[in-house]
Amino acid sequence: MSATTSPPAAVQAGPSHAHSNTPLAALTLAALGVVFGDIGTSPLYAFKEAFTGHHALPATPAHILATLSALLWAVLLIVSVKYVWIVLKHDNDGEGGVLALTALAHRMAGDHSRRAWLVIGAGVFAAALFYGDAIITPAISVLSAVEGISVATPRFEHAIVPITIVILIGLFLIQKKGTGSVGIFFGPITIVWFLSLAAVGAISIAKTPEVLQALSPLHALRFAIQEPSAAFLLLSAVFLALTGGEALYADMGHFGRRAVRLAWYGLVFPCLIINYFGQGALVLRDPSAVSNPFFLLIPENLRLSMVILATAATVIASQATISGAYSLTLQASRLGYLPRIRILHTSDREQGQIYVPSVNWWMLLGVIALVLAFGSSGALAAAYGIAVSGTMIITTLLTLIVTRLSKARGRHVLMAVLILFAALEFFFFASNLAKLLQGGWFPLTMGAMLFLMLTTWKEGSRLVAEQRRRIDIPMDDFINGPLPDVPRVAGTAVYLTSDTGIVPSALFHNLKHFKVMHEQTVFLHVINENVPYIQPNERLVLTHLSDQVWELSVRFGFREEPDIPAALQTLQDTTLRLDAMGTTYFVARSTVVDGPGNLPAWRCALYSWMTRQAEGAATYYRLPPNQVVELGTQVML
Repeated sequence: MSATTSPPAAVQAGPSHAHSNTPLAALTLAALGVVFGDIGTSPLYAFKEAFTGHHALPATPAHILATLSALLWAVLLIVSVKYVWIVLKHDNDGEGGVLALTALAHRMAGDHSRRAWLVIGAGVFAAALFYGDAIITPAISVLSAVEGISVATPRFEHAIVPITIVILIGLFLIQKKGTGSVGIFFGPITIVWFLSLAAVGAISIAKTPEVLQALSPLHALRFAIQEPSAAFLLLSAVFLALTGGEALYADMGHFGRRAVRLAWYGLVFPCLIINYFGQGALVLRDPSAVSNPFFLLIPENLRLSMVILATAATVIASQATISGAYSLTLQASRLGYLPRIRILHTSDREQGQIYVPSVNWWMLLGVIALVLAFGSSGALAAAYGIAVSGTMIITTLLTLIVTRLSKARGRHVLMAVLILFAALEFFFFASNLAKLLQGGWFPLTMGAMLFLMLTTWKEGSRLVAEQRRRIDIPMDDFINGPLPDVPRVAGTAVYLTSDTGIVPSALFHNLKHFKVMHEQTVFLHVINENVPYIQPNERLVLTHLSDQVWELSVRFGFREEPDIPAALQTLQDTTLRLDAMGTTYFVARSTVVDGPGNLPAWRCALYSWMTRQAEGAATYYRLPPNQVVELGTQVML
């Protein structure tokens, strides 16, 4: 380990987002192509699930109107009000997403309070659930689109699963090329998609205008009073229309809240509702159409074209979720919940475009396994809602904590509103739990496993740091006492250290075995801040310790790419002369073995395995390979 996570009290630094000088229209178009893909493809399966799922309702006019009414007001309250209007205001220095919100709430709560640890635990579990969502989204989205083939050309129904797998394999294979080359097409395709949703929906509504009665919440309320058990189970289907709402917040940092709000209120929200009501109008006219109301809404001669357009839309939706998993992995690694992981940046201009090979291939295996195991979008819908609803509840609670700790005017009113949202989302979550045995176990099991991995790495790293503080030489003793009487060799030695209070073990072994020191010695400490970006003039902090010995702190935000040589080039202090070719970097690599039982044996084995998977510090920090010396140490847990 050669980096630490900064305390929550760290000073926030302003972000250098690419969207700061970009026209709002361009940002809105880009946001349409990335942010709204997931929620924009929900009409493929959300309304249908209420009448064909595991807890299907009879397709009576009363049930249809009640479903549409509940769906409309759920989207209006949870997405339009909670996410787009309230949660988007709670950014962490311009960045959104559950980990960014967790870092913000942690910093406001303080570092040592019980509340702070509850915040961290909730945020990490929400992040773990997001990975489950990231695997299910490509599977259910692409599968639901390809299922339109059975409506357009029934003789190809047997090919739905193979075609879905081929598309998914192709999607994951192109990830290493980055999204920049095709990103320009995402926005226009998504616009065509939403306008198509609205067009076919409006035509159907015009044929059966009585469907507009569902605009009133009374239909949903009456259904809840008359059939409370059925209404409770209906919530799990209605919730599918909300999936993707978290992405509006998670991707805010790429486009800004103004672009996200403009796209949602100006295009996405009305088009979605028109299509849902169009599906309801169709089923009112022909109850048998409930088998696939989305594609049966399309004129027969246009269905194949709509299948192609829907497949493109679902690929875009999947792309956004996969990219979100990459970003979450990067943030988790920066915040100390995952080891160093190989991350490739696929664009020289756009910092957010990254590719994580290990995550990519594990996700592909998981997605293919889900498609083969469940076989249809209806079966997968049972597994979908739990992960998203759990993440939504945690986002609401974290926003509530941030609001409670802020000094903003009207915060008590906002807190009351958030409590109401939390109660509503709890009912959604409880309703989804009814599908636990039909597939809901998958995201919960995966979330629990990932939560265990994230917390094991954090705890193991803490114990390793504590042991090193016990056995290594305190820095004060080294600096205040006489420096070792050994020969000085030309050049600068940079020792990466995760704890500035102790002498790096690499230096200790260097003195023990080689009995030399360099003319200049630098103890370099990387600090991963709980803010997304660090201003260049706040990047480096140099402290002179003794004769030709310095301590250098290098700060990176959790959205930044750590590049130590590039950071050192910005050093302005003239007392330390850094020659790029005359600098040698010393790195310690730890091997974990069983010890006195600070961790259970199985967690120690898990931590040891994760340690072996970590990317080497030299590669992670972009150190020049021919100037790195790596020394091994053994740590007992």
